[in-house]
Amino acid sequence: MGGINGWLKNKLKLRTTLLLFVLIPNAVFAQWNWQQMDTAYGELPPSMHVYRTQDPVSGKPNVAFYVVADLQDSQLDFRSDTSYKRRLTPFQFQEKLQAPYLVVNTSFFSFTTHQNLNMMMDRGVMTAYNVHSIPAKGKDSLKFRHPLVATLGITSNRKADVAWTFTDSSASLPWASQSPKPFLMNESTRFSKSDVAVPLKKWKMQTAVSGGPVLVQEGKEQITNNEEWKFAGKAIDDRHPRTAMGYTADGKLIILVIEGRFPGKAEGTTLAQTAEMLISLGCVEGLNLDGGGSSCMLVNGKQTIRPSDKEGQRAIPGIFYIGKKN
Repeated sequence: MGGINGWLKNKLKLRTTLLLFVLIPNAVFAQWNWQQMDTAYGELPPSMHVYRTQDPVSGKPNVAFYVVADLQDSQLDFRSDTSYKRRLTPFQFQEKLQAPYLVVNTSFFSFTTHQNLNMMMDRGVMTAYNVHSIPAKGKDSLKFRHPLVATLGITSNRKADVAWTFTDSSASLPWASQSPKPFLMNESTRFSKSDVAVPLKKWKMQTAVSGGPVLVQEGKEQITNNEEWKFAGKAIDDRHPRTAMGYTADGKLIILVIEGRFPGKAEGTTLAQTAEMLISLGCVEGLNLDGGGSSCMLVNGKQTIRPSDKEGQRAIPGIFYIGKKN
């Protein structure tokens, strides 16, 4: 009887374990072990740290880094920078800006005109504007999509916010919605604030960078690709190198980069997996930025992930950086 009882107990224990595995959300099991890498990247302020993980993502090899910085540290300067009618590599931005602590890529951009396609702000001034009229394809090839654009901003009192923005080059400030809105599609090449079906409020930020889609809202995965239409069809589930940003409830800024397109070493992540990683780091809001060959983050001028372009760092027209406050 003792042998049978032991067998029954073990079977019951196994069933209980399997039931818990089914009932508990996958996110509980999808944790990553992050190794602090500060000493490998030179001297950093006490409120700023760099971490790396090589733990797999859904069974696939992975290399990711993130930097956390305290927004309330008065010694840190949170800024953006753009180039004019040309593109620079992150290393070139690093030299131009006289060695900031961090440089990371941001906006989507045009390879033809070298311009940012998404809004950027620095010291309260817009330095790039959203492109709100995007040619549709397929059966809608004669129409244009007009989305609002996911943007992360930092106010003068160092509070972060993620919103969906509208810009007009004739206005000094962007307008924003705090919730996603379906894009308008019509045959017009123009899109104005009056075309937006919901009220927008002026969005007064000191620094802002845009991309999309939004990945995290209220601490949960809520990807607004349907509203922003950054990725068509199944492309939303493709694995790529990623750059993403978010912030925590206690005022920490998170800058995340994920290596990819290196089979067997680092295969990148989907948007959902990127969102999950931001949530695991405590982000209450977060967004995707330009990825692929553009993804690159420097800490004290030293590269973190390996860029996927065979030429190395891709030249880009806009970056976010953290410098020392003068």
